[in-house]
Amino acid sequence: MIRFVVIVSLVFLSASALGAMPATMQKDGYIKGYGPFVPVQEDWPVSRDTQFKVVFDLAKAAAPGEINKTILAAARFMNMHVDAGFAPENIQIVVVVHGSGGDDVGNDTYYEEKTMHKNTNAPLVKALADKGVQFIVCGQSAAFYGMAKTDFLPEVQMALSAMTAHAVLQQQGYTVNPF
Repeated sequence: MIRFVVIVSLVFLSASALGAMPATMQKDGYIKGYGPFVPVQEDWPVSRDTQFKVVFDLAKAAAPGEINKTILAAARFMNMHVDAGFAPENIQIVVVVHGSGGDDVGNDTYYEEKTMHKNTNAPLVKALADKGVQFIVCGQSAAFYGMAKTDFLPEVQMALSAMTAHAVLQQQGYTVNPF
């Protein structure tokens, strides 16, 4: 009996670890190819005229060849809100990049030299930027990690620091998304 319970538990944990997506999970939406989400029957009403000004803080690079979860979260935020009826022009997103996260917005030459992989984040960064998402990299982190402005994807802007970008964006009414 104990053996049976252990086997069933392992099977359950393995399925959970694989991150099986619910059947209702949409793989993409407004940002084509990225940002899975689940449509939800809401009972906490939010006006569809709401203006979103949201910052996603990207501080850590993903494993080489993997999509960065913070960049993917920005796509998911866009997709779920547009699908729920919010106007895309009312959704302003900025991804502030610092620390090792700079690698994931590095151009192909930089990324491949460093990791021996293609930067799988580059198409997602472009797709988001094409929809108005801004990417701001910390100049201090870039210098610390030996990155020059030319090492970044063309969609990336450089600020004096991530701290500067966050301070200015907060003054402009942006909130930091904790996910």
